[in-house]
Amino acid sequence: MTASAQTGAVAALLDRYRTDPALNSAGGVTVSTAFTTFQGVRHTGRGGGYRNQVISLRVGAATGSCAVEPGSVDPEVVHACAGVPVAELLGHHERSVQVAALDAYLAHLRPHASDARADTVQVEPGDSLQRSLARAQAVTGLVDAPWGGRVLVIGVVNSLLACLRERGVRYAPCDLKGGTTEWGEPIVTDFAEVLDHCDAVLASGMMLGNGSFDRLLESVAASGRPVPVTLFAQSGAAVARELLGRGVDALSAEPYPFFWLTGETSRLYLYRAVCRR
Repeated sequence: MTASAQTGAVAALLDRYRTDPALNSAGGVTVSTAFTTFQGVRHTGRGGGYRNQVISLRVGAATGSCAVEPGSVDPEVVHACAGVPVAELLGHHERSVQVAALDAYLAHLRPHASDARADTVQVEPGDSLQRSLARAQAVTGLVDAPWGGRVLVIGVVNSLLACLRERGVRYAPCDLKGGTTEWGEPIVTDFAEVLDHCDAVLASGMMLGNGSFDRLLESVAASGRPVPVTLFAQSGAAVARELLGRGVDALSAEPYPFFWLTGETSRLYLYRAVCRR
């Protein structure tokens, strides 16, 4: 996807940092390290697994990331980003590279750990399933769903669904891969099929990189109903932070290193659009 082909809130944000003289000091900042992480997961006791591919770019002390469909981006394209100015990468032909570059730059300017709006949550040491469930409990605690309401979950993570089930929250699972959940529930592939029947949205930050998040925000606005949107973002955690109060009501920001990379303590930064001090 070219920069000129993009429309919507995320595209506008990318464009502002690409063109606004007050913001494009990124021209003097370069990516020092560029790498790709491939992951395969099957938690003990779970019936299925999944795979991830994540693009990561380092700027100063910050690492920005964007997940993509496995195999969709050649690692050589990512490696070529090392030594390239952030401003140049904001016009890259791969939307995921643009998002990872802006994510790294924004986290470099304003680290999550020093953001007064964030509640920091420690994901304690443990095996992969324990840590997945601990993260899911923190993430689902951000969801603003009315009693008896239904949450549209975009980007199916069974641990998130398990925590919603424990809370007695109904949900509509949606994922481009389709299939079924751990409990045999059908997964829709287009959120537009079920959005009108949901009272809140819990969406993966991966939507920032594939362009679908802009369409989600447009659809929520067009519904004419108050539908709170919560993001759980490993992809574009700092990019999503820029959208708080502008379509995003709550955010679980999880910058690199992610909980699944290690069994040691890691951190989540929880934000709400209304600042709580």
